[in-house]
Amino acid sequence: MPVKLHVDKISLSFGGIKALNEVEFQVNAGEIFAVIGPNGAGKTSLINSINGFYHPQAGAIIFEGSDITHMPPYKRAALGISRTFQNIALYTNATVLDNLMAARHIHMKTGMLSGALFWGAAQREELAHRRRVEEIIDFLEMEHIRKSIVGTLSYGLRKLVELGRALALEPTLLLLDEPMAGMNIEEKEDMARFILDIHELQGTTIMLIEHDIGLVMDISHHIAVIDFGVKIGEGAPAEISRDEAVIAAYLGEEEH
Repeated sequence: MPVKLHVDKISLSFGGIKALNEVEFQVNAGEIFAVIGPNGAGKTSLINSINGFYHPQAGAIIFEGSDITHMPPYKRAALGISRTFQNIALYTNATVLDNLMAARHIHMKTGMLSGALFWGAAQREELAHRRRVEEIIDFLEMEHIRKSIVGTLSYGLRKLVELGRALALEPTLLLLDEPMAGMNIEEKEDMARFILDIHELQGTTIMLIEHDIGLVMDISHHIAVIDFGVKIGEGAPAEISRDEAVIAAYLGEEEH
C-alpha cells in the first residue's frame, strides 16, 4: 500500500516548551490512522504542522512523495489536504450552504471580471460548485439545515457543517481534530458512520485525533500514541491495547 503521508522525525518548540520531539510515522493511502494521547500531548500541534499552520524546526513532512514542510496552508489544501478544527472555525453569520461554497474557492478557475459579471464559464462553474456542495449536504444528511444560519445551530450540527466544509475541498487526506468532542452519544454514532462512509465510499485517507478510545479502536486501522510530544507506541488497535507504555500513559493501569 503506497505511503500517503510521512511525518519524518519532526520537532516543534514554542520558546522553551517542546511540543513535538522527533515524532515519526507513516499514513498509508486508504487507511484510517488515529493519533491518541493525553491532553497536552501535542496532538493538535501535530495536525497544525501537517496542515501548515505550524512549521517544525526540525524534520520533514512528506505528502505523496513531496516535501511540503515549508509550504503554506492554502497550497497544501490545493494538493488535497483538508481538516476540521477542535474549536469550530465557521462563518457563524452565514448559512450552511454559504459556508460550504466558501470552501470551494481553491477549485474556482474563472477570472475576477467574468466571475463578478456571472457570464458564461463563470456561471457554469458556479453551478458545478453548487451541485458538488449539494451532494455533500445530501451525503451528510443536512438538507433540513442547508439554509440555516450556522450560529443558530446546535454544537453537534456545527461540527457536522465543519466536516462538510472540509469535504468541500475534495481532500485525498482528511485531518479530523477531535470531531466528536462535546457530542452526545447519538451525535457521536452519526459522526462515526459518516467518517466510515467517507473512507469506504469516497476512498479518502483519514487521520484522526480523538479521545473516545472505544471509537478509535473500532474504526482505525493503525494508531500512533504520543505523550509529552514523544511517540511512545504505534501499531494496530489490538497491539496498542496491550502495549504497557500506552496503558500506563493513557489507557490507565489495571487495578489489582
